[in-house]
Amino acid sequence: MENNQKRKALGKGLEQLFSNEIIDFEGFEKDIINKAKKSDIVEINLNELRSNPYQPRKTFNEDALNELAQSIKEHGVVQPIIVKQSIYGYEIVAGERRTKAARKAGLQTIPAIIKDFNDQQMKEIALVENIQRENLNPIEEAQAYQSILRENNLTQEELAQKFGKSRTHITNLLGLLVLPEETKKLVINQEISMGHARVLSKINDNAKINELANKIVKEKLSVRDIETLVRNEELPKKHQIKKVVNPLYAIYEEKLSDKVGTKVKITRNKLEIPFDSEKDLERILEILNIQIEED
Repeated sequence: MENNQKRKALGKGLEQLFSNEIIDFEGFEKDIINKAKKSDIVEINLNELRSNPYQPRKTFNEDALNELAQSIKEHGVVQPIIVKQSIYGYEIVAGERRTKAARKAGLQTIPAIIKDFNDQQMKEIALVENIQRENLNPIEEAQAYQSILRENNLTQEELAQKFGKSRTHITNLLGLLVLPEETKKLVINQEISMGHARVLSKINDNAKINELANKIVKEKLSVRDIETLVRNEELPKKHQIKKVVNPLYAIYEEKLSDKVGTKVKITRNKLEIPFDSEKDLERILEILNIQIEED
């Protein structure tokens, strides 16, 4: 309730951004720019600007930044950035790439519109902007979705609808957050793809995940290659007593694994769904639509 009141205090734009069935950051930003008077657009020294502290994106494509910097050299900054005033100058609300490119282009100032947003709104805006503009790597995107789920008390289905994504896409991304840090870095650096990472996320053994991830990089394995390797790893050992298993269990395991984003095991009279933290357990319970009412 408190968040809604804060949004309404800022006017129609931010309230519409989060209350609409489909979130539209482009429309939100254009609304602010179109409603701004000429006197609202000011030149701000680039040295006075700092990134949104809630910015989820940590890596930027240097080639894309250089292209944008060249365009700025030729045409200037076409669209003003949006900032909020802080104790130490200004924080960027929207326009992080434009700001970095403007610095590369050798500019001293950049046109900006100053708006008043609180910390919670700064966080939500940064997450939404980056998700919709597809500037995040899969791990950053997953972390952004996870933050929005927590902060806005949304279900994965509601989140998928708001961003125009499939429920499976959201589930698969969130499943990447259980990967060990070494493998996450390979995803962030684009050394292994999301397809690879999704296969690895269904393995319970972190050491094995890191081993296979490095094997993907060194041997340039395809997603199909790694799927085959993972299947072979799960074959019974030589001296292991082979048990009679219901052939339907394999189908059930695959379906459940896809749904919850982690490797599910079904043995006689037992269903195992592993999790690596309390937060991961909460994620799985939400997917299964299990709600615990607190006293």
